[in-house]
Amino acid sequence: MMMIALSPSLQSFPPIESSHKFSFQKAPAFHNADECNSPTFGKLCVCDPSLVHVAITLDVEYLRGSIAAVNSILKHSKCPESIFFHFLVSETTLETLVRATFPELKFEFYYFDPEKVRGLISSSVRQELEQPLNYARNYLADLLEPCVRRVIYLDSDLVLVDDISKLWSTSLGKKAIGAPEYCHANFTKYFTGYFWSDSRFSGVFSRRNPCYFNTGVMVIDLGKWRRFGYTRRIEKWMEIQKTSPTRIYELGSLPPFLLLFAGHVAPIEHRWNQHGLGGDNVRGSCRELHPGPVSLLHWSGSGKPWLRLDSKQPCPLDSLWSPYDLYGHTT
Repeated sequence: MMMIALSPSLQSFPPIESSHKFSFQKAPAFHNADECNSPTFGKLCVCDPSLVHVAITLDVEYLRGSIAAVNSILKHSKCPESIFFHFLVSETTLETLVRATFPELKFEFYYFDPEKVRGLISSSVRQELEQPLNYARNYLADLLEPCVRRVIYLDSDLVLVDDISKLWSTSLGKKAIGAPEYCHANFTKYFTGYFWSDSRFSGVFSRRNPCYFNTGVMVIDLGKWRRFGYTRRIEKWMEIQKTSPTRIYELGSLPPFLLLFAGHVAPIEHRWNQHGLGGDNVRGSCRELHPGPVSLLHWSGSGKPWLRLDSKQPCPLDSLWSPYDLYGHTT
């Protein structure tokens, strides 16, 4: 397996040694249907058109969640052999762990240099939202191979309870991204009064019907993303936020996505992002499921199921995450 380094600004630096060592149980080999193709790992090419591409970040703090997410995807996929994982990392010491936990997994690591965005990040309501790796999703079109034309981006604090190929087959039409939209949410709260009072900023939503969407679950057309230069357009909004005398938003990586795409999102069924299970961004209070069917459970917010389970103070829905937890112990 190769480390991928596609441009000088994103290529890998010397490995950063982590002060933590994690141990996870070995996942079973998932072969869920006889009709699935099972190419040998050595012959697999990331450009194979039959693959389902999934991108997830891996870091020490959320590693337990990422491993559980991968486990849930494999368990519920009809053809797990067809899934290729693209792991975005800022330290290069986790490959051996992933290989030991999922011996048959098809994946590559992509190093994201934190310095690429450190100077663009503004303070947020939670320190976790300020971590550079949160912004790696903005650079998927640069990091992934040019032959990868579509990818599902997933946060690390979720599990799937349905076949991811259903999400993969979503039609995006002419749109660059698809996500569940929540048009009943108060959209104005995602930006400051200063933003809404200045037509140079608020005018971006003229002739649009913007709705909130959660960036933790997105289907992205990387071809359109590259063609329209969305990475640079996101960076531009981050520069405006950073240099403006008054902030235009408070949250971390979400508002630039809303500025570019709200009102221009291919709608996906809400079942694919039952979000907010981590509670609000401060207290992390317990939440219930939204009405309707469920294909993906997402613990967005400050409360993470593995932390609440370890503290012996879980929320009722945290029991739905625990069957996918492969965590052993730290040393």
